[in-house]
Amino acid sequence: MGAVPGTGAVPVPAQGQGTGRFPYRLVATDLDGTLLRSDDTVSPRTRAALVAAAEAGAPHIIVTGRAVPWTKKVLEELDYQGLAVCAQGAQVYDAGSGRLLTSVTLDRGLARRAIELIEEHTGPLALAVSRDGLDGDVLTGPGYRVQEGGLASIRLDDADRFAALWEQPINKVYIQHPELSDDALATAATAIAGQLVGVVMAGEGVVELLPLGLTKATGLSLAARRLGVRATETIAFGDMPNDIPMFRWATHGVAMADAHEDLKAIADEITLSHDADGIAVVLERLLGG
Repeated sequence: MGAVPGTGAVPVPAQGQGTGRFPYRLVATDLDGTLLRSDDTVSPRTRAALVAAAEAGAPHIIVTGRAVPWTKKVLEELDYQGLAVCAQGAQVYDAGSGRLLTSVTLDRGLARRAIELIEEHTGPLALAVSRDGLDGDVLTGPGYRVQEGGLASIRLDDADRFAALWEQPINKVYIQHPELSDDALATAATAIAGQLVGVVMAGEGVVELLPLGLTKATGLSLAARRLGVRATETIAFGDMPNDIPMFRWATHGVAMADAHEDLKAIADEITLSHDADGIAVVLERLLGG
């Protein structure tokens, strides 16, 4: 399969030095449900559209909720050599050099306090944590439901091992409830503990607690600054509520057809689904193809 260019693969042109064929200087895409199809591949059509946009002066940057360890394999399969924003903006990763450029961790004391407050209202939660670093493990506690086809994690089933969740620095906590829907849980957690941690719904069964104020827009703005690109020069694609800050930061936000309704409500445009080459449809139009 051909390579999708990362931000290190094609130089970003200086202001006013683009080809004039494409109105943006950066294409930011979410990964799951956006760039990746249901079979976790990127279609040849989407690859070709991203290559064409890069050749027109707008390289591609991946902005994902996945932490670096859960993103590296995808980047390697894509031969992606540029910057990637991972862990909901907590990490900026240079895929070409394999270096973590920035990393923001979640205060474990604040996280545990937030969980205590939430559980006082909702009852017990099932928990998982994402450890910080290039090779940080994801640890899942008792009762946490890993999604079908889920990525590698380490299960801690007994009370003694459960304490290991908090032994090392983390960048996020995943929470689940046996009865509340993802939206209801995220709403409740925000109302109860939103003064301590950020709360985001990132996908089915994926509600996360993050460092307060951290969003995908945080990491994307840092990466864009390194590239000399502004928000007004960026088009963004996504599918879930965790993409809302990225849409608000970028000058143009495009939601996939099967995106969450909250994201569709603030999107500038709605395209086809991730399985129907929704990214390519938009890029091809903008390129005049």
